[in-house]
Amino acid sequence: MATNQLNGPLGLFIDDDQTMIIADTGNHRVMQWTVGDKNGQVVAGGNGRGNDLHRLDSPIHALIDKATDSLLICDRGNRRVLQWSRHEGTTHGEILLNNISCCGLAMDDQRYLYVSDVDQHEVRRYKVGERNGIVVAGGHGKGFGLHQLNDPFYIFVDREQTVYVSETSIHRVVKWYKGAKEGIIAAGGHGVGNTMLQFTYPEGLFVDALGTVYVADQYNHRVMRWTKGASQGTIAVGEYGKGATQYNLNMPYAVSLGRYGDLYVVDNNNNRIQRFSLEKNI
Repeated sequence: MATNQLNGPLGLFIDDDQTMIIADTGNHRVMQWTVGDKNGQVVAGGNGRGNDLHRLDSPIHALIDKATDSLLICDRGNRRVLQWSRHEGTTHGEILLNNISCCGLAMDDQRYLYVSDVDQHEVRRYKVGERNGIVVAGGHGKGFGLHQLNDPFYIFVDREQTVYVSETSIHRVVKWYKGAKEGIIAAGGHGVGNTMLQFTYPEGLFVDALGTVYVADQYNHRVMRWTKGASQGTIAVGEYGKGATQYNLNMPYAVSLGRYGDLYVVDNNNNRIQRFSLEKNI
């Protein structure tokens, strides 16, 4: 696959310098892309699908660990989290966590790594390099209770170490304050649907400094915005429904805000990353 194309991307991380790290899932690689460039650069994988340390299998998310100048990658098909140096000439990763059904990754300001485990229905926090994390959300089996999680996919962690989790199969986003025994519904929670109260299989999420939650509402082909404490959301982008034009989305999976306030969306079925100016969509 060429370096100007993507194949079913699922994950997005944007660094302070506007460098995009994209989980190019269908190509079993991680791409680095500078906003405005025509071509990206393969920074991990890209050697075909496989389980040895120079290959990936359906990576779903990646982020930059600045302290080590490395990528942390949720190598979902291989049930592991890898650390992959960004130094030139690096040809393979190292296993940080193994035998984990990871979907989401996040890192806080103190360099703790958070990983959602969709099989165990929990989010754990790890010191990088350690194998035994502590449960910070869920951990009581699969269920509908606020002390449980139900298919936790994407996660976001804010400066207070509050953990936001998209519970995809029950169509809601919950937040767990640091040390909490149960979560609080932050968005959705009114069943499946396309009203301003609902989601249909929500995936990626991002929380801004004001506590506004942006959610990729996958099967409604839109990104929803829920302000802190709101009883319903508003459509941030995707009000024109499913499609392939610059105004449409087709199965959005991940979202992120750039430093200048633009909203970036992984437009999965269109095999692209879209950038929207929120000023024009409020």
